[in-house]
Amino acid sequence: MKKIIIPFLTFVLFASAAIAANPQDTGQKGAKDTGVQAEDSEKDQGTGKGTGQGQQIQIEQQTQNQSEEQQIQTEQQTQTKEGEHEESPGQPNFNLGNQQRARTMTKAREMVQQKKQEMSQEMQELSNVQQKVYQNQNKVREAVHALLSLEDLAPGIGPQVSQIAKEFNNSVQATIMAEEKIQKRNAFVRFFVGGEKNAAGEMEQELNQNQQRIQELKQLKEECASGEEVKTMMQEQIQNMDQEQVRLQQLAEKEKNTNGVFGWVRNLFRWGR
Repeated sequence: MKKIIIPFLTFVLFASAAIAANPQDTGQKGAKDTGVQAEDSEKDQGTGKGTGQGQQIQIEQQTQNQSEEQQIQTEQQTQTKEGEHEESPGQPNFNLGNQQRARTMTKAREMVQQKKQEMSQEMQELSNVQQKVYQNQNKVREAVHALLSLEDLAPGIGPQVSQIAKEFNNSVQATIMAEEKIQKRNAFVRFFVGGEKNAAGEMEQELNQNQQRIQELKQLKEECASGEEVKTMMQEQIQNMDQEQVRLQQLAEKEKNTNGVFGWVRNLFRWGR
């Protein structure tokens, strides 16, 4: 038993002495391990921080790019809207805007004459076909402004006359477009296919509505109690509208009856049946 205990105690004493002799090595090793872990942690934090900063920079750049794109789109939309409100070159202005109202008949006639001069200047910038169309239909446009100027000079019926004039203003735009289609019809196409029947049909629809409006104006004129000057001016404009109605009706009928070669052949086969 003594033989076993003595060597064991000797081993324990030598081991204790070795540990006691090198305590700093153990501490340094622990500290070194701790330092390595700390450095690794700092590296991880630094990497995370760097990655976070990079992401933030990318987000800021994306936000800036989006802001610039939105600004460009906004400017383009604004320019488009402004362009929509501007009159196209060579196109007369049908916008009535804030139509002036005359206080006297003298002023009303002056306003009509001024508008007539403006329409004459507009025609100088138009094509030959457009000039041919507007030369006649400007009579209706002139009548529109004349009737609008009478609103305060015709108590009781003024607002109704003004409303009919505005409806005529919309209608004359439609009839001008229809007549332009008819006048621009190619002679070759007209010879084989015939007239612009769709445009003629659109024109007739407007003329039917205008005829009713003219009858209303005639009735309002009879009800007017503002004096002979107002009635005379109203009568002048009604006559101008009536004359243009007759011309456009004849034009529409002629266009619808122009069949061309194909139409003639088609009708020939119908008669043969």
